[in-house]
Amino acid sequence: QVQLVESGGGSVQAGGSLRLTCVASGHLVVSYSMAWFRQAPGKEREGVAAISSSGTTLYADSVKGRFTISQDNAKNTLYLEMNSLKPEDTGMYYCAGGTIFWLQPLGYNDWGQGTQVTVSS
Repeated sequence: QVQLVESGGGSVQAGGSLRLTCVASGHLVVSYSMAWFRQAPGKEREGVAAISSSGTTLYADSVKGRFTISQDNAKNTLYLEMNSLKPEDTGMYYCAGGTIFWLQPLGYNDWGQGTQVTVSS
């Protein structure tokens, strides 16, 4: 059984930084695509960043140049480094694993419970 556990969320002011962590168990992160999604109240879940099994990365236009996705295969852990945070980055952030490498929720079968990020102006 795959389990994904996120941590690292919090409240920061605009311009600040946070680092999200997702620890996986029951499945090797290196063996499938991993991604970060976020969902703000009243909005659909949107893809933020993804990393393929070969290490290729993909970012939403809204976070390019500010966010960095990475993974530590030895620790079976996924990260999201978030810099220059904006109020519109506020939301619940989820880590996901699946067989498809893109920024849509479809195809990601394993999901964590989420960690809240709040950015104030």
